[in-house]
Order: sequence, then C-alpha cells, then structure tokens
Amino acid sequence: MDASGLSRATEDLNGPWVSPIEVGHSSLSPTTMSGVQASLSTGIEEGRWALPHGECGLDLIALVGRLRYREQRSAPEIQRHLQERGLSVCERTVEHLMHRYEELVTLHLSCQPRLTERLRTQGRAILAIDGLQPDVGHEVLWVIREVLSGEILLARALLSSAQEDLAGLLTEVKEILPVPISGLVSDGQLSIRRAVINVFPDVPHQLCHFHYLREAAKPIYEADRHAKKELKKQIRGVRPIERAVEDRTDVEAEVIHDYCLAVRASLTDDGVPPLSASGLRLQERLQAISDSIERVAEKRGFPSSLSD
Repeated sequence: MDASGLSRATEDLNGPWVSPIEVGHSSLSPTTMSGVQASLSTGIEEGRWALPHGECGLDLIALVGRLRYREQRSAPEIQRHLQERGLSVCERTVEHLMHRYEELVTLHLSCQPRLTERLRTQGRAILAIDGLQPDVGHEVLWVIREVLSGEILLARALLSSAQEDLAGLLTEVKEILPVPISGLVSDGQLSIRRAVINVFPDVPHQLCHFHYLREAAKPIYEADRHAKKELKKQIRGVRPIERAVEDRTDVEAEVIHDYCLAVRASLTDDGVPPLSASGLRLQERLQAISDSIERVAEKRGFPSSLSD
C-alpha cells in the first residue's frame, strides 16, 4: 500500500497537540480493508476531541461557552483568561469559539430523539411562551419552553406578534410533542391569549405569576415611588454639611461625616419591586438615623460610631 504520513494540529486546554493521519491507496484486498478500517477508527476517535477541520479541542470550546454564558464574561476577558492559562489565542478566535459553542448547544437542544425520550418519561408537557425584544423596532425572539423539563422546544425571531404568527408557532410545537399538553403559561398579551385559544381550546391557560403580581402591584408601586420622592425632599442639604466639617479631624466631625454617609447610602437602595418597596425601606432607614440622633441629643454628646 502506497501511504504518506499527514498530521493535524489542534489546540486544547493542555496546549497544542498533533494527531497523525494516514492516507493510502490500494486495491480492495483484505489487507487494504484492514487498513481502511484502522483509518476510519482513527477518524472517529479524533472526532471525540475536536470538530472536523477545527483548530481547537471540544474542551476549549466548552470552557469558552461557560465563561461567556455562565460567568457573563466578554470576549476580551475570555482572551485574557485563556492567555493566563498558557493558551495563545486572539480575540477573533474567542468569538469564533463562542459561535461554535452556540451551534453545538443548538444541535443538542434540537435533537428530536432526545426530546422525545425525555418528554415520554414525564408523560405530559406544560408550555410557556414569551417574547424578547432587545430594542424597539427590532425582531421579537419568541421562545416556547417546556416547564417541567426546562427544555427549549422552539425559538424563532418574528417581525410581527400577531395572533396568526403566534398560532403558527404553537401549532408547530403541538405537532412535534409526543405527549399530551396539560397547561400553558404566558403573560396577558392579547395576541398570545387568542393564539392559545385557537390552537389549544381545551387546555388550561394560566397567566405567569410574575407578570400577574407585577400588574397587581402597580398602584402600590406608584404610591411607594411618590412617597420616596417626598422623603428625598426632606433630606436635601447633605453636601453643605459635609463641606462644613471636611477640614476638621475631631471626633465630632467624624461622627457627622458618618451620619451623612448613612443618609447617602439610604438614598441609593432602590429595592426590588414589587416585593421590596424602596419607599418603605427608605423610611425605615431614615427613621433609624433619626432615632440615633435623638439618642445622641439625650446624652448631650456624640457616640464614637453609629452603632452606639
């Protein structure tokens, strides 16, 4: 058999490595068939470490994906991280690996046999549909997710959010599901509700708890925001007080400075509406500062710290 030796250079987390590739030409004799079998085995084994024609190993692609989507690092930050590990890569290579990671994840999520097996194991499906629009005027990314398993069943960008378009997405998911649908969850958007009634007339449809709570809490949120605005009006003038004592180093000046910092800190906490009202939190913190000042006045002195 006339054979020539070739090699393929690849880089993984352990650095660059070279895998030999044997190429030969011969008649289809038993010996040749054995050689072809060995070459195919070598190719299959190599596919477990790197993508075809790829210059980086799968472990490096997985690391880049974890740094980008779990730790929310930017491409320059990922490049510096890899360089600290001794891997010489440019920022363009990092972006290329991010695209390869997205493609591999897409293939995994869209593997129909895997989805079918998992859904059949749980015996039913509960769907959630929602739209994400990065900027006004751009396409809306509509995502249909199976709630019990967390699997993404369909994700598609649409220019329109009309009832007919959303009904088409729901119908597409309905046709590929191997199990009955026992419920749907969404926000209260009218086009979604009409599309659900059109495709799943007999399936229970529930509004998302978060959206429901947010809409129900709007009057409370507006009242709390107004209260916070009025409280801020009553505590203006912190900066002049700080300037008045900025050149002093005595204990009294330090305590006054600490009180000013406490007031500033109370103003910067916005809370997490609707479960944490920022106006009520501001009132509680200002009341604690006021009580502390009153205790100081009763003692006719100044504490060494705000905790006294």
